[in-house]
Amino acid sequence: MLSCLRRAAAPLTSKPFLLPMNCKKIAQEVYDLASSNDPLAPMIKEALQVIDQGLDTHGQDAVSISFNGGKDCTVLLHLYAGALANRLTPGQPMKPIPAIYIPVPSPFPVLETFIEDMATTYNLDLFRCFSPSEQVESVVTPPNLPAKDYLERPRAVGKAKGAEGMRQALEAYKRKFPHISAVLLGTRRSDPHGATLSHRNMTDNGWPRFERINPIINWSYGDVWTFLRQLKVPYCSLYDQGYTSLGSTFNTFPNPALLIESPSTPHLESQPSASSVISPATALTSVMSTTHNLPQLPEKEMLSPTGVLSGYISSAHTLPTTNGYYASQPEPSSPNVWRMSGVPEPRYRPAYELLDGNLERSGRGLTSGLRTNA
Repeated sequence: MLSCLRRAAAPLTSKPFLLPMNCKKIAQEVYDLASSNDPLAPMIKEALQVIDQGLDTHGQDAVSISFNGGKDCTVLLHLYAGALANRLTPGQPMKPIPAIYIPVPSPFPVLETFIEDMATTYNLDLFRCFSPSEQVESVVTPPNLPAKDYLERPRAVGKAKGAEGMRQALEAYKRKFPHISAVLLGTRRSDPHGATLSHRNMTDNGWPRFERINPIINWSYGDVWTFLRQLKVPYCSLYDQGYTSLGSTFNTFPNPALLIESPSTPHLESQPSASSVISPATALTSVMSTTHNLPQLPEKEMLSPTGVLSGYISSAHTLPTTNGYYASQPEPSSPNVWRMSGVPEPRYRPAYELLDGNLERSGRGLTSGLRTNA
């Protein structure tokens, strides 16, 4: 059974180190940048106009923002806070911002913490909608994951692609808040299914009736990071560890295009082509260049480039702990390629140093039918 848990903006006494954003200051900075000669100005101006049009159509109380902690919806949240503050009359207080969060299976703990922090910082009236029996994105069964860990962690159900879980979560949200008629989304054209969308689209037949408003649909990967860094907007620390697109811990890895080379690491181009990033044969060649023998994988995987790539990626994957520090992923049951070759665990440059936005999702697993982008 689906459920929605309310997480209203926390009182300041619960997290004294977190202070609410000065939304009037945000509005000043955002609108000043939009009216400047900055290269990003046209994109910001367009996004603010789309937000204002949505507010004019539906009214603030009927508009919610989808916030999953990713870089795109973080940009959108900052823009939306500025747009709302810009509409206030002198002395008028800022209302809590209606927001919805639909978790993916096995989310990163540090991302969950970031979402909670932003709910306090931006005064979000945040509702977490989830289903214990359905998924909102497909996940690949992690290679070499011990059976006990696999049974205890969420996983994909059958061949579902996640749409059903997402639809049911939105139905539950609509039942709880029937007055919400529009949802702001951080979708961009490079996202799955984003190419055919416009700034404003109604949900498909069979889905709860919402207008989907996409203010940053025309933004590029570079635009997102230019905005976040230029305005010093807080973002999830995973992006500083080489992650460029966030999903489940099962299928989200540091982006190979951001690997920091050292004399002892297998050679990978700093900005490889898309084909070299996702090619199992390429990974096999890299590993073989530093080892004389094939990794001692199970016999059925002995000659499989995909098997080697699984070990290559899983060894590079880091998982956050609840205190914000990072630890290596628990060693898989079969030998670890990096340990066997004596190569130190790789390090990655931050997400904003990715030069080719087409490689944004290169860290999202070997195969994925992901429906939620970050």
